[in-house]
Amino acid sequence: MSAAIEVLDLRKNYGEHEAVAGISLTIERGEIYAILGPNGAGKTTTVEILEGFRDRDSGTVKVLDADPGALGVHGSAWRNRIGIVLQSTSDAAELTVAETVHHFSHYYTNPKDPDSVIELVGLTEKRDDRIRTLSGGQRRRLDVALGIIGSPEILFLDEPTTGFDPEARRAFWELILALKAEGTTILLTTHYLDEAEALADRVAVINAGKIIEIATPATLGGRHLAKATITWSENGSSHQELSDNPTEVVLELAKRFNGHVPDLTVTRPSLEDIYLTMIEGQQ
Repeated sequence: MSAAIEVLDLRKNYGEHEAVAGISLTIERGEIYAILGPNGAGKTTTVEILEGFRDRDSGTVKVLDADPGALGVHGSAWRNRIGIVLQSTSDAAELTVAETVHHFSHYYTNPKDPDSVIELVGLTEKRDDRIRTLSGGQRRRLDVALGIIGSPEILFLDEPTTGFDPEARRAFWELILALKAEGTTILLTTHYLDEAEALADRVAVINAGKIIEIATPATLGGRHLAKATITWSENGSSHQELSDNPTEVVLELAKRFNGHVPDLTVTRPSLEDIYLTMIEGQQ
Protein backbone atom coordinates (compact mmCIF):
# COMPACT_ATOMS: atom_id res chain seq x y z
CA MET A 1 0.00 0.00 0.00
CA SER A 2 1.30 3.45 -0.91
CA ALA A 3 2.11 6.06 1.72
CA ALA A 4 -0.67 8.36 2.94
CA ILE A 5 1.34 11.49 2.12
CA GLU A 6 4.39 11.90 -0.11
CA VAL A 7 6.18 15.23 -0.54
CA LEU A 8 9.28 15.85 -2.65
CA ASP A 9 11.17 19.16 -2.84
CA LEU A 10 8.14 21.30 -1.93
CA ARG A 11 8.67 25.05 -2.36
CA LYS A 12 6.53 28.12 -1.76
CA ASN A 13 7.56 31.79 -1.96
CA TYR A 14 5.76 34.93 -0.84
CA GLY A 15 7.50 37.61 -2.83
CA GLU A 16 11.17 37.36 -1.92
CA HIS A 17 10.45 35.32 1.21
CA GLU A 18 10.92 31.58 0.78
CA ALA A 19 8.40 30.13 3.24
CA VAL A 20 8.95 26.51 2.22
CA ALA A 21 12.42 25.77 0.88
CA GLY A 22 12.55 22.25 -0.52
CA ILE A 23 10.73 20.06 2.02
CA SER A 24 10.57 16.30 1.42
CA LEU A 25 8.77 13.81 3.66
CA THR A 26 6.74 10.60 3.63
CA ILE A 27 3.94 9.79 6.06
CA GLU A 28 2.83 6.17 6.26
CA ARG A 29 -0.80 5.11 6.57
CA GLY A 30 -1.93 4.77 10.17
CA GLU A 31 0.93 6.91 11.47
CA ILE A 32 0.75 9.91 13.80
CA TYR A 33 3.25 12.38 12.38
CA ALA A 34 4.06 15.64 14.16
CA ILE A 35 5.55 18.74 12.58
CA LEU A 36 7.44 20.94 15.04
CA GLY A 37 8.92 24.36 14.49
CA PRO A 38 8.85 27.98 15.68
CA ASN A 39 6.35 30.53 14.40
CA GLY A 40 7.11 31.40 10.79
CA ALA A 41 9.02 28.16 10.17
CA GLY A 42 6.76 27.08 7.30
CA LYS A 43 4.57 24.55 9.14
CA THR A 44 1.20 26.10 8.35
CA THR A 45 2.04 26.79 4.71
CA THR A 46 3.18 23.20 4.25
CA VAL A 47 0.04 21.76 5.82
CA GLU A 48 -2.26 24.09 3.88
CA ILE A 49 -0.67 22.88 0.63
CA LEU A 50 -1.27 19.27 1.69
CA GLU A 51 -4.89 20.12 2.52
CA GLY A 52 -5.40 21.69 -0.90
CA PHE A 53 -6.01 25.18 0.48
CA ARG A 54 -2.85 26.75 -0.91
CA ASP A 55 -0.97 26.41 -4.21
CA ARG A 56 2.71 25.49 -4.29
CA ASP A 57 5.36 27.00 -6.53
CA SER A 58 7.14 23.70 -7.26
CA GLY A 59 7.66 20.19 -5.98
CA THR A 60 5.63 16.99 -5.95
CA VAL A 61 2.78 16.35 -3.50
CA LYS A 62 0.58 13.28 -3.17
CA VAL A 63 -2.09 12.91 -0.50
CA LEU A 64 -3.99 9.62 -0.74
CA ASP A 65 -2.42 9.14 -4.17
CA ALA A 66 -3.81 12.45 -5.46
CA ASP A 67 -2.29 15.88 -6.05
CA PRO A 68 -4.29 18.31 -3.86
CA GLY A 69 -3.41 21.15 -6.21
CA ALA A 70 -4.74 19.48 -9.37
CA LEU A 71 -8.01 17.81 -8.40
CA GLY A 72 -10.48 19.99 -10.28
CA VAL A 73 -13.91 18.38 -10.46
CA HIS A 74 -12.61 15.38 -8.52
CA GLY A 75 -11.89 17.49 -5.43
CA SER A 76 -15.13 16.67 -3.59
CA ALA A 77 -14.47 12.92 -3.73
CA TRP A 78 -10.96 13.45 -2.36
CA ARG A 79 -12.19 15.76 0.41
CA ASN A 80 -14.58 13.04 1.50
CA ARG A 81 -11.47 11.10 2.53
CA ILE A 82 -9.78 13.75 4.69
CA GLY A 83 -10.67 15.57 7.90
CA ILE A 84 -9.36 18.96 8.99
CA VAL A 85 -9.30 20.57 12.43
CA LEU A 86 -8.14 24.15 11.99
CA GLN A 87 -6.46 26.21 14.71
CA SER A 88 -9.50 28.49 14.90
CA THR A 89 -12.97 28.18 13.42
CA SER A 90 -16.22 30.11 13.34
CA ASP A 91 -19.66 28.57 13.11
CA ALA A 92 -23.32 28.98 13.95
CA ALA A 93 -23.05 29.68 17.67
CA GLU A 94 -26.80 29.29 18.23
CA LEU A 95 -26.90 25.69 17.02
CA THR A 96 -26.59 22.88 19.54
CA VAL A 97 -23.78 20.35 19.52
CA ALA A 98 -26.08 17.64 18.18
CA GLU A 99 -27.55 19.89 15.48
CA THR A 100 -24.10 20.87 14.29
CA VAL A 101 -22.66 17.36 14.11
CA HIS A 102 -25.77 15.95 12.42
CA HIS A 103 -25.73 18.82 9.91
CA PHE A 104 -22.08 18.27 8.99
CA SER A 105 -22.65 14.55 8.55
CA HIS A 106 -24.74 15.29 5.47
CA TYR A 107 -21.69 16.71 3.68
CA TYR A 108 -20.09 13.25 3.40
CA THR A 109 -20.91 10.08 1.48
CA ASN A 110 -19.81 7.73 4.26
CA PRO A 111 -20.25 9.58 7.56
CA LYS A 112 -19.87 8.10 11.00
CA ASP A 113 -22.98 7.95 13.16
CA PRO A 114 -23.30 11.50 14.57
CA ASP A 115 -24.41 10.36 18.02
CA SER A 116 -21.49 7.92 18.24
CA VAL A 117 -19.09 10.72 17.30
CA ILE A 118 -20.55 13.00 19.97
CA GLU A 119 -19.97 10.23 22.50
CA LEU A 120 -16.46 9.52 21.19
CA VAL A 121 -15.35 13.13 21.72
CA GLY A 122 -16.90 13.26 25.19
CA LEU A 123 -19.75 15.68 24.50
CA THR A 124 -22.76 13.49 25.25
CA GLU A 125 -23.73 15.58 28.28
CA LYS A 126 -23.43 18.74 26.14
CA ARG A 127 -25.25 17.46 23.06
CA ASP A 128 -28.23 19.80 23.57
CA ASP A 129 -26.18 22.83 24.60
CA ARG A 130 -25.64 25.72 22.19
CA ILE A 131 -22.10 26.09 20.86
CA ARG A 132 -21.70 29.57 22.35
CA THR A 133 -22.05 28.10 25.85
CA LEU A 134 -19.19 25.57 25.48
CA SER A 135 -15.85 25.96 27.23
CA GLY A 136 -12.66 26.18 25.18
CA GLY A 137 -11.89 22.50 25.67
CA GLN A 138 -15.43 21.46 24.80
CA ARG A 139 -15.35 23.69 21.72
CA ARG A 140 -12.16 21.99 20.59
CA ARG A 141 -13.78 18.60 21.05
CA LEU A 142 -16.58 19.74 18.77
CA ASP A 143 -13.97 20.79 16.19
CA VAL A 144 -12.58 17.26 16.29
CA ALA A 145 -16.08 15.80 15.98
CA LEU A 146 -16.57 17.81 12.79
CA GLY A 147 -13.14 16.73 11.57
CA ILE A 148 -13.84 13.01 11.97
CA ILE A 149 -17.56 12.83 11.15
CA GLY A 150 -16.76 11.96 7.52
CA SER A 151 -14.71 8.84 8.47
CA PRO A 152 -11.48 10.41 7.17
CA GLU A 153 -8.49 8.35 6.17
CA ILE A 154 -6.26 11.31 7.08
CA LEU A 155 -6.91 13.84 9.84
CA PHE A 156 -5.06 17.17 9.85
CA LEU A 157 -4.75 18.75 13.31
CA ASP A 158 -3.38 22.30 13.58
CA GLU A 159 -2.38 23.20 17.17
CA PRO A 160 -5.32 21.14 18.48
CA THR A 161 -4.88 21.69 22.23
CA THR A 162 -4.02 25.39 22.37
CA GLY A 163 -5.73 26.83 25.45
CA PHE A 164 -6.53 23.45 27.00
CA ASP A 165 -6.06 22.83 30.69
CA PRO A 166 -3.90 19.77 31.56
CA GLU A 167 -6.87 17.47 32.18
CA ALA A 168 -8.52 18.38 28.87
CA ARG A 169 -5.24 17.89 27.00
CA ARG A 170 -4.79 14.38 28.42
CA ALA A 171 -8.36 13.45 27.48
CA PHE A 172 -7.77 14.81 23.98
CA TRP A 173 -4.62 12.70 23.63
CA GLU A 174 -6.63 9.59 24.47
CA LEU A 175 -9.08 10.50 21.73
CA ILE A 176 -6.31 10.92 19.15
CA LEU A 177 -4.75 7.58 20.10
CA ALA A 178 -8.20 5.95 19.75
CA LEU A 179 -8.47 7.36 16.22
CA LYS A 180 -5.03 5.97 15.41
CA ALA A 181 -6.15 2.56 16.69
CA GLU A 182 -8.99 2.74 14.14
CA GLY A 183 -6.40 3.19 11.38
CA THR A 184 -6.63 6.95 10.87
CA THR A 185 -3.48 8.69 9.66
CA ILE A 186 -2.92 11.88 11.65
CA LEU A 187 -0.75 14.88 10.77
CA LEU A 188 -0.29 17.10 13.80
CA THR A 189 1.29 20.52 14.23
CA THR A 190 1.94 21.54 17.82
CA HIS A 191 4.03 23.82 20.01
CA TYR A 192 3.76 21.39 22.91
CA LEU A 193 6.76 19.06 22.98
CA ASP A 194 5.17 16.73 25.54
CA GLU A 195 2.22 16.37 23.17
CA ALA A 196 4.48 15.32 20.31
CA GLU A 197 6.27 12.87 22.59
CA ALA A 198 3.02 11.35 23.86
CA LEU A 199 1.36 10.98 20.46
CA ALA A 200 3.76 10.95 17.53
CA ASP A 201 5.35 7.93 15.90
CA ARG A 202 7.73 10.34 14.15
CA VAL A 203 8.43 14.07 14.25
CA ALA A 204 9.80 16.46 11.66
CA VAL A 205 11.50 19.63 12.90
CA ILE A 206 11.12 22.53 10.47
CA ASN A 207 12.87 25.89 10.64
CA ALA A 208 13.22 28.63 8.01
CA GLY A 209 11.26 26.53 5.54
CA LYS A 210 13.57 23.51 5.73
CA ILE A 211 13.45 20.20 7.56
CA ILE A 212 16.26 19.93 10.08
CA GLU A 213 15.61 16.32 11.03
CA ILE A 214 12.99 13.56 10.93
CA ALA A 215 13.12 10.95 13.71
CA THR A 216 11.16 9.28 16.46
CA PRO A 217 10.69 11.43 19.58
CA ALA A 218 13.07 9.13 21.47
CA THR A 219 15.92 9.44 18.96
CA LEU A 220 15.53 13.03 17.70
CA GLY A 221 18.83 14.89 17.73
CA GLY A 222 20.66 11.87 19.15
CA ARG A 223 18.64 12.16 22.33
CA HIS A 224 18.95 8.45 23.11
CA LEU A 225 22.74 8.74 22.93
CA ALA A 226 23.06 11.85 25.11
CA LYS A 227 24.82 11.58 28.45
CA ALA A 228 22.61 10.99 31.46
CA THR A 229 22.75 13.25 34.51
CA ILE A 230 22.88 11.43 37.84
CA THR A 231 22.23 13.48 40.97
CA TRP A 232 22.22 12.46 44.64
CA SER A 233 22.72 13.90 48.11
CA GLU A 234 25.80 13.17 50.18
CA ASN A 235 27.24 14.78 53.32
CA GLY A 236 24.56 17.45 53.30
CA SER A 237 25.14 18.63 49.72
CA SER A 238 23.94 17.77 46.23
CA HIS A 239 26.24 15.95 43.81
CA GLN A 240 25.99 15.48 40.06
CA GLU A 241 27.72 13.36 37.45
CA LEU A 242 27.35 13.02 33.67
CA SER A 243 27.75 9.52 32.26
CA ASP A 244 27.27 7.43 29.12
CA ASN A 245 26.60 4.49 31.42
CA PRO A 246 24.31 5.68 34.23
CA THR A 247 23.58 2.13 35.36
CA GLU A 248 27.21 1.65 36.29
CA VAL A 249 27.26 4.90 38.28
CA VAL A 250 24.04 4.00 40.12
CA LEU A 251 25.38 0.55 41.02
CA GLU A 252 28.54 2.11 42.42
CA LEU A 253 26.49 4.58 44.45
CA ALA A 254 24.19 1.84 45.71
CA LYS A 255 27.21 -0.12 46.91
CA ARG A 256 28.60 2.98 48.62
CA PHE A 257 25.30 3.77 50.37
CA ASN A 258 24.46 0.14 51.14
CA GLY A 259 21.47 0.05 48.78
CA HIS A 260 19.69 3.38 49.34
CA VAL A 261 21.05 6.43 47.51
CA PRO A 262 19.63 9.67 48.98
CA ASP A 263 17.65 11.84 46.52
CA LEU A 264 18.79 9.77 43.52
CA THR A 265 17.64 10.93 40.07
CA VAL A 266 18.75 9.87 36.60
CA THR A 267 17.69 12.08 33.67
CA ARG A 268 18.46 12.45 30.00
CA PRO A 269 17.73 15.55 27.89
CA SER A 270 14.00 16.01 27.32
CA LEU A 271 12.54 16.32 23.84
CA GLU A 272 12.15 20.03 24.55
CA ASP A 273 15.85 20.33 25.45
CA ILE A 274 16.85 18.66 22.19
CA TYR A 275 14.37 20.67 20.11
CA LEU A 276 15.48 24.03 21.51
CA THR A 277 19.12 23.13 20.87
CA MET A 278 18.30 22.21 17.27
CA ILE A 279 16.33 25.42 16.65
CA GLU A 280 18.99 27.65 18.25
CA GLY A 281 21.64 26.01 16.11
CA GLN A 282 19.71 26.97 12.98
CA GLN A 283 19.20 30.64 13.82
